[in-house]
Amino acid sequence: MKKMSMLLLLIVLSSCKTKQQADLIVTNAIVYTVNNNFDMARSFAIKDGKFMAVGTEAEISEKFESSNTIDAKGQTIVPGFIDAHCHFVGLGFNSQQVDLVGTMSFDEVVNKIVAFSKANNTKFIMGRGWDQNDWEVKEFPDNALLNTLFPETPIVITRIDGHAVLCNQAALDLGKVTIESKIDGGEVVIKNGELTGILIDNAESLVMNYWPKATRNDLVSAIIKAQEICFENGLTTVDDAGLGIEAIELIDSLQNSGNLKMRVYAMVSGSSENLDYYLNKGVIKTDKLNVRSFKLYADGALGSRGALLRSPYSDKPNHFGLLLTDLETFNIYAKRIANSEYQMNTHAIGDSANHAVLNIYKNVLEGKKDRRWRIEHAQVISPEDFGLFDDIIPSVQPTHATSDMYWAEDRLGHERIKGAYAFKDLLNNYGKVALGTDFPVEYVSPFYTFYAAVSRQDLKGYPKEGFQMENALTREETLKGMTIWAAYSNFEEQEKGSIEVGKFADFIILDKNIMEAPANEIPNIKVVNTFIDGQSVYAKDNIAK
Repeated sequence: MKKMSMLLLLIVLSSCKTKQQADLIVTNAIVYTVNNNFDMARSFAIKDGKFMAVGTEAEISEKFESSNTIDAKGQTIVPGFIDAHCHFVGLGFNSQQVDLVGTMSFDEVVNKIVAFSKANNTKFIMGRGWDQNDWEVKEFPDNALLNTLFPETPIVITRIDGHAVLCNQAALDLGKVTIESKIDGGEVVIKNGELTGILIDNAESLVMNYWPKATRNDLVSAIIKAQEICFENGLTTVDDAGLGIEAIELIDSLQNSGNLKMRVYAMVSGSSENLDYYLNKGVIKTDKLNVRSFKLYADGALGSRGALLRSPYSDKPNHFGLLLTDLETFNIYAKRIANSEYQMNTHAIGDSANHAVLNIYKNVLEGKKDRRWRIEHAQVISPEDFGLFDDIIPSVQPTHATSDMYWAEDRLGHERIKGAYAFKDLLNNYGKVALGTDFPVEYVSPFYTFYAAVSRQDLKGYPKEGFQMENALTREETLKGMTIWAAYSNFEEQEKGSIEVGKFADFIILDKNIMEAPANEIPNIKVVNTFIDGQSVYAKDNIAK
């Protein structure tokens, strides 16, 4: 009898074993952990902003309890998306300008500028998003009509890729631009002996160096607006591809005050001044900010024929594009960065630019391990150069392929296009790809990124068979590219990019299963909730606040 009593006591004591307290428990979910085995889970517990356990509902409920529990109602959860290449601050500033994305003619562009001018009392007007490749007349516009309508108000409207602007005469006068104006790595477009107002690549600075600078309040407003847009789209980390000292220090300040919860991987704009400043300071790393890379430009963009090609443009004989940073300067910068802890991330579009950058990288990094230097865009690659990505990270943007496919072959020709937007080939050589949007050049939506990567189609389902489908990515590869591989490209794979014990509790709840939904439904998937550090920063349907 005594033995029986002791046995009953042990059973009672074991059943009353104290459970660990969690700050939040999520149950009844389809969880894609994106760990090494790409395991699935149903539930997880969070403590102090990090995942403390991940598993089945029974495993979590047996060991953990919390006064804060979310029933995900069978919805899909993935790690918070990381945009590996975007312009976060630029997105915020775009909201303060004329939105020209999707305009189908220059007349529509002008009408939008006129409407903006009437609605806003401003002495200077900026806009962004026009693309002459979308118009019936696929040629650069000129400024004649803007000069007539706005003889005194300076206007600068930026092409969708950021590599060309149209300025009216009042804006050109700010920089005293004439038909004699020249600049390395840029072009002042002249037609019939007169200025057209088009400035390509480095020539933009001839006007923009004299444009009124944004105030601190303007910058704060832009950053907070960009955060709002990104959270709604499920982004929890953004890699801003080119920031100056002022913007980076303001981001740090806003994060420290709690006003900015977004995690930012800041690529410092490559200049002698910025190299001096940050190489002297060393890597800057907090839970929210990581400053350990420099962003440089090798060439321009394909759409404005500024991408540097090894052979002339197929639709513009004798034109090779533009080298934006002379190779001597580029090599000096690369050597300085190679002798530091910093990473080098270079915009390279054309096959000539990629060839030059890859070879300089290889030379200055000889004998140095795990430097994770990146080529941003890696858009057109010569067949013999793919192998050079064996230790260079390709950072690519899938929607560029589906935006450019209508005219890219005109620029490159039938053979050269085969090495363009070759994401699978790049993946096969490095083993990983970091995926981004390049917003506001493209739309913010990570779901457009996912769809373009796996289907290689535009939002209308064109082409039916997909664009160069041999370079499509699988859904698993795409999700990794938007989470753990993007984190790896930032040296942050130990703290984010997957739902694993000890990592930041950054995750999103989706209204459809992105890994199983029909491909044509992917672009319309919505984020129900976005969490950073286990705290809801966006709630669509008030599941969690």
